[in-house]
Amino acid sequence: MPNTTPLDIPSLLRRIPLFSELSEADIQLVARYTRERQVARGEVLFQRGDLPHGFYFVVSGQVKLAFSSSQGTEKVVEIIGAMQSFGEAVMFMNHPYPVFAEALSETVLVHVGQAVVSELIDQDSTFARKLLAGMAIRLHGLIQDVETYSLRSSTQRVIGYLLQVADNDAPCEIALPTSKQVIASRLNLTPETLSRIFHDLSDAGLITVQGKRVSLHDPVRLSRYNA
Repeated sequence: MPNTTPLDIPSLLRRIPLFSELSEADIQLVARYTRERQVARGEVLFQRGDLPHGFYFVVSGQVKLAFSSSQGTEKVVEIIGAMQSFGEAVMFMNHPYPVFAEALSETVLVHVGQAVVSELIDQDSTFARKLLAGMAIRLHGLIQDVETYSLRSSTQRVIGYLLQVADNDAPCEIALPTSKQVIASRLNLTPETLSRIFHDLSDAGLITVQGKRVSLHDPVRLSRYNA
């Protein structure tokens, strides 16, 4: 169901790392250029080729960034969750979006207009450095993705993903944050390959899969598994 309670925009803006050190006056300024947006599962925020006019911050829900090939296959580039932002870099390039953004669940976001960010950059060099640092972290993450796809086997990619979601060395149960099809695309795998790897890890006694819930019986041994 849609949220009928208006968001406390200034409080949310303070939770965005980029704005965490702004003065109260600057927060109020940014708030005037910020708009709430609620989207249903499957709704597209923007298409590849659209021009950006700001960036987004996810309050709740999930958004996938992806592109489609000429053959119609889809490649998920990134999955954006709550308290994460996206679109900052493209906003300054004056280029169209290279991907499309689609809500994976009912999602609440805020959109921060480009004009106010440009104004803050002109006024505050510290703000500009934080913006550059945030984009550098995102770039580093994308480079790590390329390294993972190039140097790790399919099984190692899946194990790495499960351990990242679990973030725990003790036996635990995790809930996959999105569909197996989306996870497969994010890991540069086919859904059939992901299912086969889950089956192999289950046969090895390392995990148990029940729908979107995965039990990790021994994360330390799982991390050392090499098929």
